[in-house]
Amino acid sequence: MTSGNALGEYLRLRRGQVRPEDVGLVPGPRRRVEGLRREELAALAGISADYYLRIEQGRNAHPSPQILDALARALRMDAASNAHLHQLARDDRPTYSGIEHVSDEVLTLIDQLAVPAFVAGRCLDCLASNRLARALSPNFAPGHNLLRQLFLDPAERQLHADWDDATAGVVAGLRQVAGGQATDPRLDVIVDELCASSPRFHMLWVKADVGYRRAGASHLHHPLVGELHLRRNRFPIPDSDGQHLQLYHALPGTDTADKLMLLAST
Repeated sequence: MTSGNALGEYLRLRRGQVRPEDVGLVPGPRRRVEGLRREELAALAGISADYYLRIEQGRNAHPSPQILDALARALRMDAASNAHLHQLARDDRPTYSGIEHVSDEVLTLIDQLAVPAFVAGRCLDCLASNRLARALSPNFAPGHNLLRQLFLDPAERQLHADWDDATAGVVAGLRQVAGGQATDPRLDVIVDELCASSPRFHMLWVKADVGYRRAGASHLHHPLVGELHLRRNRFPIPDSDGQHLQLYHALPGTDTADKLMLLAST
């Protein structure tokens, strides 16, 4: 889940990722929980066990920034995870409502691009794409949810030779969305659905990593043109309430560049 007691749920998940020996504690022979106990985390953060319990149970949902920083240090969080923790503790996040729309300017732009390009929304719905993106994958078409397709469509598993890296990155990015400037109830629906239907998604979601997959290489096996080694870039779209533009492109003069030209001509 991404709403309700989102702060407490995130702390619980992160607490389960830290082994006692990682933070200088002796595990002991009778541990029945994975990761840190509540009282262990409280001691590491320098707060009382009762106070921490109230935070995790949602009875003190807005602790001070100093307390959050102490918990983040105890849980060995990186900067992105720490920022996510602080965002979840805010009490003024609005709720998104309504249908997402792509601006005419962005629609015109992606149609003019000579590389595969699509626009993804907050919950990773494909909102718009150009013809070359749809040639790369029919799931890069408006109306598809990129998360559902990536985890549940066997064709996407075949397409992405780097499927493990791709799935890890997209779920960590979804965590970042969950802690964004506003909440989105639809995100809960998608997370619950995929946790129930995809063991891989469930494992990655409870791992609770935060942050989109960095720009870099994507390795694909296309059913028509074969192996593709593409570069991948993601650009947030200003004033769009969380939409981003995704581009794939090939290095000039490579076999992949020739194959993209072939796809563009089909």
